[in-house]
Amino acid sequence: MKVVVVGAGIVGAACAFHAVAAGLDVTVLDRGPVGAGTTSRGEGNILLSDKEPGPELDLARLSRDLWDEVGEELGPDTVEFETKGGLVVASTPDALGALHAFAERQAAAGVRTEAVERVGELEPHVAPGLPGGVHYPQDAQVQPVLAAAGLLRAAVRRGARTHTGEAVAAVTGTDGRITGVRTADGTVLPADAVVNAAGTWGGEVGRRLGAPVEILPRRGFVLVTEPLPPMIRHKVYSADYVANVASSDEGLETSCVVEGTRAGTILIGASRERVGFDTSMNPAVVATLAAQACRLFPFLRGVHLIRAYRGFRPYCPDHLPVIGPDPRVPGVVHACGHEGAGIGLAPGTGALVTAQLLGRPWRGADPAAHTGLLPDRFLTTGGVPK
Repeated sequence: MKVVVVGAGIVGAACAFHAVAAGLDVTVLDRGPVGAGTTSRGEGNILLSDKEPGPELDLARLSRDLWDEVGEELGPDTVEFETKGGLVVASTPDALGALHAFAERQAAAGVRTEAVERVGELEPHVAPGLPGGVHYPQDAQVQPVLAAAGLLRAAVRRGARTHTGEAVAAVTGTDGRITGVRTADGTVLPADAVVNAAGTWGGEVGRRLGAPVEILPRRGFVLVTEPLPPMIRHKVYSADYVANVASSDEGLETSCVVEGTRAGTILIGASRERVGFDTSMNPAVVATLAAQACRLFPFLRGVHLIRAYRGFRPYCPDHLPVIGPDPRVPGVVHACGHEGAGIGLAPGTGALVTAQLLGRPWRGADPAAHTGLLPDRFLTTGGVPK
């Protein structure tokens, strides 16, 4: 089977990695460098801690297991894969009660959770007086661009090909089935299936393939400090982060996420706002994130920021990724709409797409177990969730 993967970000690279490992003939198509879009604008989160029980958490658990395998094959140092764990902290007793209830639901779904009374024992530099939190030992982090590049290199070593150029049109047969993709320079890439892994541009690519889905951009900022000695041991964030991830409000939302990197810098996020593809710098967002981080870790008040970067998270209005064959156009398989969770969900997405292409379960990825992510939850006319 010939497969064209549109998109060389982390999700597209993972799709290529798993598909070629299963013996499929794979070509990866992207208009720019590997990981240059949303992949390059994230923190590298691999999280179970922020997901409600349901289809996304199921995919996250599969992905978390596969990240261990990917890290071993590519080399954990090569992609900066760190099993650091996450610590979610509450600022009030009421918030702690809600956090514990959330963690209990996750534990029932198979996530490892550990209630923490004295958060300072896990994070000595955290603000004093916090009533408690929950430790998630399975949370991890990876350097996203290195990971995407590593996955794609491994796929190429196994026979995959890459092609630079923008996909502008689908090539279909008389029965309406996809037979290839025509690029901007006129090249036609034959394909039995086309995987839409175009991230924030997944909606546009879907439209060009005759299978539109409503993938929208949600802008986010991340701050980076000067390099420091190790000060923060885990990925630490406030309990309101989960609510902000699930919100569909158009206005600015911020919730504190703080973590260290191997280079010594500290990453501070996260903001979310629906502003289309507006790339403007917003100093007010930077100030808000910095203030929240300083409240959580007071020592940051004396630390310099060296940069702030921003990018767009591809989200679907129901906050679930779109993964699977499109019922409207035979041969189109979607793998997009992961919002801010694309890094963590990429290996599971690649395995699931491969299983769908093969038409049978592939190791731990049974398509029947992930029906809540299928494109058939969309209307056939407008690409809008039912």
